[in-house]
Amino acid sequence: MDSSSFPEVESSNSDNSSINTAAAGNTSSSAGTSSSGSTTLSRYENQKRRDWNTFGQYLKNHRPPLSLSRCSGAHVLEFLRYLDQFGKTKVHTPICPFYGHPNPPAPCPCPLRQAWGSLDALIGRLRAAYEENGGRPETNPFGARAVRLYLRDVRDLQSKARGISYEKKKRKRPSAAVSPPAQQQQAPPGEG
Repeated sequence: MDSSSFPEVESSNSDNSSINTAAAGNTSSSAGTSSSGSTTLSRYENQKRRDWNTFGQYLKNHRPPLSLSRCSGAHVLEFLRYLDQFGKTKVHTPICPFYGHPNPPAPCPCPLRQAWGSLDALIGRLRAAYEENGGRPETNPFGARAVRLYLRDVRDLQSKARGISYEKKKRKRPSAAVSPPAQQQQAPPGEG
């Protein structure tokens, strides 16, 4: 694949990281505004559109070119592996002396990869975009079992290699649902 004709990919290495993509040849950024005037898309919607366009460009540049209808979970995995070359997250190999250390004291030759959180968010946006663009949920390649397993493996590998655990966040019980009845009972008589 000729990477000079492929979209530029940037990523950030933060808790709310995402893979920012721009269509090949498109040098202007439309992250916060819409040229249609009346409609301003959210940051999420803009990102989803850019990701969708990038994946579409990937399919066009694929050898042989692929149509979306022939795209499978294996092609999505190929796309994710391709994006790794643009990653900014150091992932230590098991032979590295800093394996398992979140903040290594010195540089090492370990590869840079896309962060698991970035890939997970990207797949979520592409999965939604696929269905918004007429794809059926049961044929969505971004929801394929192989893609879910790959993301789980990347998470586990990066967790061990970087010494950072990816604990699933527990949902907090909505305290507002419990509080209002108690407040109503404590209200002085004459109010309400």
